[in-house]
Amino acid sequence: MLHHPMIPRCPLFQGLSPEALDYALDYFDAHVKRYEKGAFLHRVSFPLERFGLVLAGTIQVYMDDMDGHHIIMNSVGPGGLFGEAYCFLGTDAPIYICAVSEAEILWMSPARVKEPRLPLQPRDQALANRFVSALASRTLSLNQRIQILSRNTLRMKLITFLSQYAAAQGDVFTVPFDRASMANFLGADRSALSRELSRMRKEGILDYHRNQFRILK
Repeated sequence: MLHHPMIPRCPLFQGLSPEALDYALDYFDAHVKRYEKGAFLHRVSFPLERFGLVLAGTIQVYMDDMDGHHIIMNSVGPGGLFGEAYCFLGTDAPIYICAVSEAEILWMSPARVKEPRLPLQPRDQALANRFVSALASRTLSLNQRIQILSRNTLRMKLITFLSQYAAAQGDVFTVPFDRASMANFLGADRSALSRELSRMRKEGILDYHRNQFRILK
């Protein structure tokens, strides 16, 4: 079956033996596809038939507001899943998915989660439970986004945003955004974001170089 060092690191497959991993990849009908930078993996108003695991590169999920402006919903790097909820629901997905660098994607189907083969095997139930856990994790991610956007000021949005990454990675961490994408994700102007980051650096709150940050206090 498929062999890539990023696959067993994904929570969906973590801890599986090589044999169990091969079975899981067959269960999800997995296959790999590569994309050039700027290529669209999905466009708005079409059902998302498969969900993806990023093996290499970075993809962004975004949607348009009423004025046609892009709103970045998520930026996903190696080891990250995307599209699970839309794929499971089977409804039209009002999102674009675009490769912001050369990307390698493991595409998977939840068909056997939705329509189990009978009699139900214990390992099938275990894999279905893993998929449900992935859906729950997506809900938590959306809650974190709401926490960010609910803050009243750009500084508070930044502090909440950076604190979430620091909690996951430690005081030195990398975010999967350039400045323009970060501003979009925070619902802010890029120049205003750069000014606020400079102020926070001068005040000794943090230091940064490009998309790597260090919390100082």
